[in-house]
Amino acid sequence: MTAATRREIYRHLRSLAEHLTPPAPLSPHVEISDGQIIMMMSPAGRHDLAALRIERQLQPQLPPGIVATTSGDIEAADLGQLRRPDVLVLPEAAMDTDDAIDPEALLAAVEIVSPSNPENDYESKLRHYPRLGIPHYLIVDPRDGTCVHYWAITSKSGVPEYSARVPYTFGDKIAISDWVIDTSELPRYNAAPQ
Repeated sequence: MTAATRREIYRHLRSLAEHLTPPAPLSPHVEISDGQIIMMMSPAGRHDLAALRIERQLQPQLPPGIVATTSGDIEAADLGQLRRPDVLVLPEAAMDTDDAIDPEALLAAVEIVSPSNPENDYESKLRHYPRLGIPHYLIVDPRDGTCVHYWAITSKSGVPEYSARVPYTFGDKIAISDWVIDTSELPRYNAAPQ
């Protein structure tokens, strides 16, 4: 598929997505990837709690002008991608737009795995985030209390991919760039309230 065709299909899907009103329990936010609109379930409480705790941990560690946030779409029309990471780390100035955020502005993206669609984080986003130029990608999985940090984008057969990977379990401290996430504060699905 040519870039022009991919862009044309993406624009059509983006237009359709803007007019969708997903029924409950689907989220009002959609993603677009691989020529498809992805309807997502509204996140469970512990999913959002994990994202909130990561955001709160990161914020005081970040230099002036850099923020951690749990809101914001990223878009690369040429690659046919509209994504909504659970936690974004980026320059605050990159959010000063009427459009979606340029993914190349991100310093890191964190995804909290949803029980209903784990392959979106482990397969699709793992394939696409290095192509979008996101230097650090952290997958947090409250289903089994594990995390995986991916970084170091290289090119394999002309396709960007992460060449470094380190797995963790809840309780570990994860160093991403100059920041640390303490995973002992993250909730597990189907666990007693913390």
